[in-house]
Amino acid sequence: MPKKSKAKIVKRQSNVEDEQLPSKQSRVEHSDTPSPLCFDSPASLFQSLIQPMDTEQFFREYWEKKPLHLQRSDPRTASYYQSLFQLSNLQSLCSQGLEYYRDINVVRCINGKKKVLNKEGQVKNSVLNKNFVQNKATIQFHQPQRFKDELWRIQEKLECFFGGLVGSNIYITPQESQGLPAHYDDVEVFILQLEGEKRWLLYNPTVPLATEYSVESEERIGSPTHDIILKAGDLLYFPRGTIHQASTTAGVDHSTHLTLSTYQRMSWGDLLLDIFPSLLSDRSRTEVSLREGMPRSLLLGSGEGPDSRRRLATALRSLADEMETGMQEVRSTHMKRDFIMNRLPPYSQQQQLLTPSGRIPALEDMVCLRFKEHILITVEPSQERTDEAMELVVFVLHSLKNPRVSHMMGETCDEEVEQDISRGLQFPLSHLQALRQLQQVGQLAVDQLQLPTREDKLSLVLALWSESLLVVL
Repeated sequence: MPKKSKAKIVKRQSNVEDEQLPSKQSRVEHSDTPSPLCFDSPASLFQSLIQPMDTEQFFREYWEKKPLHLQRSDPRTASYYQSLFQLSNLQSLCSQGLEYYRDINVVRCINGKKKVLNKEGQVKNSVLNKNFVQNKATIQFHQPQRFKDELWRIQEKLECFFGGLVGSNIYITPQESQGLPAHYDDVEVFILQLEGEKRWLLYNPTVPLATEYSVESEERIGSPTHDIILKAGDLLYFPRGTIHQASTTAGVDHSTHLTLSTYQRMSWGDLLLDIFPSLLSDRSRTEVSLREGMPRSLLLGSGEGPDSRRRLATALRSLADEMETGMQEVRSTHMKRDFIMNRLPPYSQQQQLLTPSGRIPALEDMVCLRFKEHILITVEPSQERTDEAMELVVFVLHSLKNPRVSHMMGETCDEEVEQDISRGLQFPLSHLQALRQLQQVGQLAVDQLQLPTREDKLSLVLALWSESLLVVL
């Protein structure tokens, strides 16, 4: 899943430093083709995406286990898939300042090696078409949800469903050609065949549930476990680590497919790496044995004996026991913030998301949260620098201000916007229960909030309303 920042929104890796992304207003609009997908909820969207497969069956039998090929003979689905992105879309997109490397890669697999045919600077449609026709090159278009509203709509719902980032790429390959050599990825992959046909060869993983991308040699991969012809309207899923290569067959003018990818750095190991520092820090404040000094010269290697290992193992077992019984609170911080800062904003055809909706809430009003699936309530140390002991506070983070045009691109954004996204709203720890009330119920009277004073109740709902996170019913 390319171009995702690891810790915060970082500068893009590009050879052109001062280029500007096309504005949201210049995006390519989606067509009016009827959708076979159900957008009522994140769960219904995913269910309709993998129909006729049942969601429970999918996660029980296929997720992280084995590939799944869903063949569709429904013309409506094929027509809708084609409307998501077509070869003909590239001409108008090239007029909007697309850049090589940042937005588009031009590649071809020759003798098992990837050859990059990119030029420098902006993409010209005539040059792109020449590479496509004469050099039989594959056009890889990064993160088309920045331009196509319907892909924004799909991926925003999928991010709510998975609770993780969902990226996408478009691959357009001429007949009798292959863009990339056999390789595996570090993401769960859903392939939607939009135009034409493509032949997919899948192989057993050499690294199951891989945590990084890697090319594999023909000598190592053996014989394919699956040989699949993907037709327009079909869907193919395979777990991260699955070795794969794909080519457009003879007699097919070109193939266009969409790759939806998710669950990058979303493993139990990643979660442990995230929670362990705060877990150990919290425990050290209450357990004096963890604050005792380690043996002299341990860092020089002279104290690494069985006693040291036994001491560390005992501390870890004690920590694990308290975590399991619920005596030690588990807090994910970086992963939560990374997701909320980098995910898509809520899908909307309107531009008023950041404008408070309705009138200012009063004590007697019934209120409810807006965009619940885009709100994260987290307890973290205060970011205020003081000489006093660390204080835990409640942060309400949300993705309403996230820039769609830089989704999954590793882009730097406006410093003020980045600060708003990363900090969110901050409340005293005493407000946590009231915030949980609003999160868990459909609607609630302001006066029923579990806070000690009228001023606290009004201050809380006014802050949420001002941030467009709450509305008066």
